[in-house]
Order: sequence, then structure tokens, then C-alpha cells
Amino acid sequence: MKVIGIDTSLRSTGFAILETSGSRMVALDYGNIRNAPKLPLTACLKAIYDKVAALIAEHRPDVMAIEQVIYGKNAGTMLVLGEARGAVLAAAANALVPVYEYEPRRMKRAICGNGMAEKEQVQRMVKTLLNLAELPQNDAADALGLAITHVHSASPIYSTETPI
Repeated sequence: MKVIGIDTSLRSTGFAILETSGSRMVALDYGNIRNAPKLPLTACLKAIYDKVAALIAEHRPDVMAIEQVIYGKNAGTMLVLGEARGAVLAAAANALVPVYEYEPRRMKRAICGNGMAEKEQVQRMVKTLLNLAELPQNDAADALGLAITHVHSASPIYSTETPI
């Protein structure tokens, strides 16, 4: 099974492609989709959509694991996050890739055994679990963690197998 993990953000969206065979997991690709601070919103959304669509076309994942929206105090920030997330979901929908969502605490619990784990703990555990040469950056580590979480426990929220 191939899983694409996405940790959505407007300026630095983490992505990961994880392949599994039995209990073995291999990170095929991971990194960040970076958007410059002064890039307009619509250009950022297009860049996120284009990169995610390209990753899906290249790797042909069976499913997508994405971080569940968490509630924040700043409505403007939450709206922008939702728009970035929409670009990712549209790329998955266009490619008919089923989408699964996981709460940040659930991912941290799956990776570190503690839902309140710090970012550095997630980075170190992901590196260890996947036998990576170096520590992945925050957003990429979270994307890898989401993909690993999916491998261990799948619970669907969106199924885009039939176009909406």
C-alpha cells in the first residue's frame, strides 16, 4: 500500500509518500511545499494544489492521510488553513484518492505513545521508525507521522472514489 501524508499549511505544507509491505514501511519521498511570505493567497493555493497533484500522479498512492482541522482562536488563520486544505482535498478528489483524517493528538499517540508529544519527539520517532538518514523537518515529519498513523489504523472521513 502507498500512502500520501499531508500536513497542510499555507506557507509550508509537509508531504510524505510512504510505501508498506507487510510490517515494513519505507519513505519514498518527503519534504515541504514552500510558499514565499509575500506570495498572494491564490498563487499559494495553486502551488499547493499543483505539487500535491504532481505527487499523486508520480507515486499513485492508494490513500491520503491528512491532519484533521483543529480549532484556533484566530478565525482568519483558520480560514486560510481551510483554504489550503481545500487545495489538497481537491487534488485528491480529482485523482479519486480516498482521504482519511487524523487528529494531531492521535498521530502523536501513534508515533510517540503520547498524544501531547512535542514536535522534536515526533521528528526523532519518525526518523527511528523509518530508519531515515537525517531528522525530517517539522511539517515533513508530521506528514510522515500521519502516513504511519494511517498504516496502523485507518478510519475514513471522505471517500472520493465517486466524484462529489
